[in-house]
Amino acid sequence: MRWESVFAFHQWISGLAATSFEECLLCSFSRARTGNHTALHNFGWSKTSPLVSSSLLQYLFAYSRTVNEHFQTTPTETNVIPNMNPKLTQEQEKQLCSLLGNVKLSLLFKASIYGYTGAAFHQKCDHQGPTVSVGYNSTGFVFGGYTSKDHDVAKQGQYIQDDKAFLFSLTGRNPVRYPVTNAQYAVKMHNTTGPYFGEALLLMNANTATVISIPGNYYNFNAAEMHGNNLNLTECEVYKVEEGGNIIEKPWRTILWKAERRKELMDSVKLYRPMISSVGQARVLLIGPVGAGKSSFFNSVNSIFRGHVTSQAISGSSGTSLTTQFRTYSVKAGRDGKPLPIILCDTMGMEEATGAGLDVDDISSILKGHVPDRYQFNPSVPLQADAHGFRQSVKLHERIHCVVYVMDTCKVSIMSTKLEEKLVAIRRRVNLLGIPQLVLLTKVDEACPCVANNLRNVYNSQYIKTKAQEVSGRLGLPMSCIVPVKNYSEELELDMSCDILLLSALIQMLRFADNYFDDVNDQEKHD
Repeated sequence: MRWESVFAFHQWISGLAATSFEECLLCSFSRARTGNHTALHNFGWSKTSPLVSSSLLQYLFAYSRTVNEHFQTTPTETNVIPNMNPKLTQEQEKQLCSLLGNVKLSLLFKASIYGYTGAAFHQKCDHQGPTVSVGYNSTGFVFGGYTSKDHDVAKQGQYIQDDKAFLFSLTGRNPVRYPVTNAQYAVKMHNTTGPYFGEALLLMNANTATVISIPGNYYNFNAAEMHGNNLNLTECEVYKVEEGGNIIEKPWRTILWKAERRKELMDSVKLYRPMISSVGQARVLLIGPVGAGKSSFFNSVNSIFRGHVTSQAISGSSGTSLTTQFRTYSVKAGRDGKPLPIILCDTMGMEEATGAGLDVDDISSILKGHVPDRYQFNPSVPLQADAHGFRQSVKLHERIHCVVYVMDTCKVSIMSTKLEEKLVAIRRRVNLLGIPQLVLLTKVDEACPCVANNLRNVYNSQYIKTKAQEVSGRLGLPMSCIVPVKNYSEELELDMSCDILLLSALIQMLRFADNYFDDVNDQEKHD
């Protein structure tokens, strides 16, 4: 017996003989667990009853059997409606979670099941905590909004403040996030609508499958980009957003979180000497997509040895690379101290579009030491051997001794195919030169709420470990080459845990540089 048939029958029979039928239901419910369906006869419901035909009695018996099955389900199963399957694909869910961090999504509401009404939406979604609402239209656009606050129809007409709220579009390969511009008006409550984001985006307007979209009202977005200006919904879903709960008891990598360890690491960096006497400083090249945190990593390391947060290299948030020159940065031990035995080389950020960002051909020139400091990149034309400043004769101390790929943890899962192909092409060239390689996983605090609450959870986070394994697989590097860090971004003071992660990464770079020098020594012996 299908639930739809049972519900339709229930409505019909209730209109004929509500009292007797309700009494019959009470009795059949009470005896359903024992499988005793004769309860249907107790109040005169039999084949001879003038109200009940044999076919109707068959429906009643079927209903009783369905009730019996219903009682034997688990408490969570009793609330499940048939075909309550998410329309959100696995890829779209992955994109959405890349915006939300380490979370799991549970479907609360589906308009095609419960109806395109404010009453149905609030009945299922009020007081559920953080939720993400997703709209679908006939032209294939997937869009919506997130709020960390409760929906509550009792607050009819009121705005809910939420500085974490944002709108989004999942239509392209890379999700687009539109943060709230005035948190005081992030979400509004109304009894005849679905999710209502700051007068800017309203799903299920006036109990219909339509959208109201007004960019600029507390959220800035391009309507054509978000939903293609198609305001008719084919589906609307609301998901409960819960933390992943992924703290594992045994850390997947051991680290000592003590001030003494911080000092040991700093001393190790200061006392490091390259294995080859002709090389005074190990040169480490930072490569990565725009906004991954290459320049911020240098600023963070520099801050540790300066004793306060500083920002020498240009860094920030932008759609295109803020670094347009090849820069070599030497870290000093204090304001007037000597340069440390490591040089961090910063490059233009990688972009997926052809003719934009760092050119793969420029990488070979950088690796071999042909590119001078402050060389101005030209994405459309790689550096030529006859160009001004091109180093024709290169010594060992001018070459790159270790390559570090800087990856935003939040964007590992949504890395575009073109960007991945560029990284693989670079890896191929680096391998040919025998240069050791590492990966820095940045923004671990933004990727995982558990780490945001306490940075020391980074190696107890199953989510961060999963991201490390994912980037390991995509770039073809072992897990031992993946190092999570948090750069300084909004802080004004240094943090011991942050310093220990950064210094541990720096030590790994020096160790890998030593591997390169070992190979050079071995090659010279054979020659």
